[in-house]
Amino acid sequence: MTTERRNTKQKKMARRWIGFSAAAVLALLAAGCRQDMQNEPKFVPQRGTTFFADHRSVRPQVVGTVARGQLDEDTYFYTGTVVGPNGYREERDALPFPVTMTVLKRGEERYNIYCTPCHSRVGNGLGAIVQRGYITAANLNDDVHRAQPLSHYFYVMTHGYGAMPDYSAQIAPVDRWAIAAYIRALQLSQHATTTDVPSGTTVQGLKSVAEAKGLPASFAEPWGLPTTAVSALPPVASQGTPAMAPAYPAAPKIQVPHEAMPKGGAASMTTKSPAAAGTGN
Repeated sequence: MTTERRNTKQKKMARRWIGFSAAAVLALLAAGCRQDMQNEPKFVPQRGTTFFADHRSVRPQVVGTVARGQLDEDTYFYTGTVVGPNGYREERDALPFPVTMTVLKRGEERYNIYCTPCHSRVGNGLGAIVQRGYITAANLNDDVHRAQPLSHYFYVMTHGYGAMPDYSAQIAPVDRWAIAAYIRALQLSQHATTTDVPSGTTVQGLKSVAEAKGLPASFAEPWGLPTTAVSALPPVASQGTPAMAPAYPAAPKIQVPHEAMPKGGAASMTTKSPAAAGTGN
């Protein structure tokens, strides 16, 4: 075999090995380009699946499990009610934690932010938006509201009442309790007398304080209901100090629905107060 033919044969063999090697490399690359990662069996939120029998990708929570920090074991702290002997939930005139000056100051701060637009700084129900045409807010200083238990205010802030919306999203539970404590302190301040002041303490009248601060004389006078306010109740002079905002009746009447009439009873029944009925709302 001549040298030329031998070189030609070696070149052919080299080309074959190169081709074989290239084919092997391409085969390996092709094997690595499969779509398993692209088409992997994953669950997309709110999308169905055939993996589970109910064809839902979102699985229900395991019964009895609670997320960390969401146990809410102290039901009175989070609801403002306790289960009474009759099985019904009842309000209590107590706070779930001790009252300190820090708590009262925090309650004052939160009250001034969220409550004063309707109830005013002194709680008489004549806030800024009431003076601009909004329905008159509750007078927290009248006899009815002073008789309410502390947890009542927490419950109302949590769930709302009448025209008042709930504030559970804006105010944390601990701050709702602080506001309730401050409301009670505010009620005491609006009905305080000289006998409530420690001996040796100088008591200044509201009129003298107004004069010392250069405020108009009307500042110390009873506050009348603005003409733009909306109220279905007339002013009651005995309710609220110094304010004379419309007060809720001390014993609101209860109208018994016709379908609730006892069989054999009269066609109409006279209304009666909660005290006479022995029940309350």
